[in-house]
Amino acid sequence: MPFSHHFCSNTLLSAVQYCSADAHEGMVPVCSNTAFRQTEGAVSNPEKLKNLYELVEPAFKVLDFHHPHQLKEGLEGFSLDLPDQPETLEQLLVDCRDTLKYGVSTGHPRFFNQLSSGLDVIGVAGEWLTSTANTNMFTYEVSPVFLLIEEVLLKKMRSIVGWADDEGDGLFCPGGTISNLYSILLARYHFYPEVKTRGMGALPRLAMFTSEHSHYSVKKSAAVLGIGTENVVVVKCDERGKIIPAALETSIATAKEKGLVPFYVNATAGTTVYGAFDPLNAIADICHSHTLWMHVDAAWGGGLLMSDRHRMKLQGIERACSVTWNPHKMMGVPLQCSAILVKKRGLLQECNKLGAQYLFQMDKPYDVSYDTGDKSIQCGRHVDVFKLWLMWKAKGSDGFGSQVNKCLENAEYLYDQLQKRTEFELVFKNKPEHSNVCFWYIPPSLRSLPPGSDRDRRLHQVAPRIKGRMMEKGSVLIGYQPLGTKVNFFRCVFSNPATQQEDIDFLLDEICKLGADL
Repeated sequence: MPFSHHFCSNTLLSAVQYCSADAHEGMVPVCSNTAFRQTEGAVSNPEKLKNLYELVEPAFKVLDFHHPHQLKEGLEGFSLDLPDQPETLEQLLVDCRDTLKYGVSTGHPRFFNQLSSGLDVIGVAGEWLTSTANTNMFTYEVSPVFLLIEEVLLKKMRSIVGWADDEGDGLFCPGGTISNLYSILLARYHFYPEVKTRGMGALPRLAMFTSEHSHYSVKKSAAVLGIGTENVVVVKCDERGKIIPAALETSIATAKEKGLVPFYVNATAGTTVYGAFDPLNAIADICHSHTLWMHVDAAWGGGLLMSDRHRMKLQGIERACSVTWNPHKMMGVPLQCSAILVKKRGLLQECNKLGAQYLFQMDKPYDVSYDTGDKSIQCGRHVDVFKLWLMWKAKGSDGFGSQVNKCLENAEYLYDQLQKRTEFELVFKNKPEHSNVCFWYIPPSLRSLPPGSDRDRRLHQVAPRIKGRMMEKGSVLIGYQPLGTKVNFFRCVFSNPATQQEDIDFLLDEICKLGADL
């Protein structure tokens, strides 16, 4: 057996056995496949996974924070400088250890800062094997298994969205921003195919529509594609962060009156801050009546499609022309893993194909339809599919569903605790739709102040100061932001099923300790 194959198979076996011990259970969350846990052979040297374990064990820090100038200057033998002469293996191991030490443990159950978190050992093993293979996702001749895995995954994801077997196409992309960019690129080509050859001169002044709570990648993509941010119409939302269908209808009519040509609507299934789901069926009705491309950005909310309990929150997604879905968020797949799903088969190829002869020869000794690289705007494309496929094999669809359910149960638990504690205020009184929970901590000095500008001004400073103290201490990490007229508030998100209720209790107690004197 080649060394690389031996290394990967033994690493996977050792890692799963090691992490299946009760103390490390969080590293294999919701893995129902007991065959992994019961495979014969003990881990001969658990120390080789010690650093991996420290990334997820609550007793260890979430981060050991240092300012940029401190890391640049070097700490305790750790240097970022590049040498002229090779360093020893021992020093390289120290560098690996210190890189983890001074980084952020996003797999830690008390990391609530970003939408991507958790550390799934099957996914990590899949990423290791991917790097060992070191191949490229453009032609079947250099990536036969991975291209077939991508085909299987995309077909499965499209069926979960609700499209027919004979419908659709897709690609795995380097993140949700690029997936959203693809959707706009395809929509424009669908209505104006001559733009591919003639450029912007072939187009009228286009208008696209998105909610005020949508991801900034929609505007960024408009800038990149030459549509212009001024031609992105931002549509009002209700208090919960959902786009208002009547406001969308009015915005389309107003754009037409100004001489713009509407062509694209972005609906969001799981907004970044509030976790809101736009009313997809109502938006689909509007798009149908105006002949507009409907895209659903389900980068954050797409994982809920795996849950029988929560998938109805995306009702109407099957009516979309395209969908962004990031398994590296709610499904816990290691970064990066994002897909653009397209309902119209062949459109990706028509839009992006240029037929480079050194890659996409038509006289190869196999079915060249599997040379999918010409569908992409990239040439080289990283293999992002194997880790997801391996995790799906380990958990099954039901395992992913249980994982999603656990994260939303954690959100409900936090919501319930916040209602019980007088030192906190919820941004919304209603139960969370997703795993986002937004709240203020009210320090003792502000609790007797009446609502008004003075209270808001002082409250605006509370979350940033607590966050700074959190980072210095390294015990927990959570994000904050203002939004609209609301002053800075904490946003807690759950995408790591290893998080337990005691971790949530710790978060609230820690915020109270760090903010008691503010």
